[in-house]
Amino acid sequence: MPRKKRLWSPDHYHHVVMRGNNRQIIFLNVADYDAFFRVLQYAYQKYTFNIVAYCIMSNHYHLLVRSAEVPLGKLMAVINWRYSNYFKKKYEYCGHLYESRYFADLVPSQLDMLSVSRYIHRNPISTAPPIVDNMEDYPYSSYRHYKHNTPSIFPFLDTSILNSYISQTSQSSLSYCGYCEVQQNE
Repeated sequence: MPRKKRLWSPDHYHHVVMRGNNRQIIFLNVADYDAFFRVLQYAYQKYTFNIVAYCIMSNHYHLLVRSAEVPLGKLMAVINWRYSNYFKKKYEYCGHLYESRYFADLVPSQLDMLSVSRYIHRNPISTAPPIVDNMEDYPYSSYRHYKHNTPSIFPFLDTSILNSYISQTSQSSLSYCGYCEVQQNE
């Protein structure tokens, strides 16, 4: 039976998750995280895309990404293939690096964008035990750019969108970071 065709909208963001096979660690050290960011930079030069939130954990990663020019599958094929090749060559690894196809869910509204980005940014403090005490202390997340209002060296990261969305919601008394930091039942 053929796989279900993925939905792609060039006008919407997608929550993408990719996990290591059997939940194995796929980012073992700083060099691996750096290699993944180089892969994203390469993919950006090939196919322009925007990311508004990311969090790269040791055994998986999250991207809140919009690929307006090419189908998301084409972009993710470049990202996952290049990082997989890097990992396999470096660690002399055979077999599947990833658990399965990447998960991708279209994010239909501004409120959903806020909710998904909050979930992504809270990953490092949602583990048991938490990896860091504060979200901005985790070095492989876009949250620190929001918290410290610092520009990213990566042209694909756009921090203006979520800040504008929060001002248009019932949470408008909060900043985007305040929204992320508030304890909520999920």
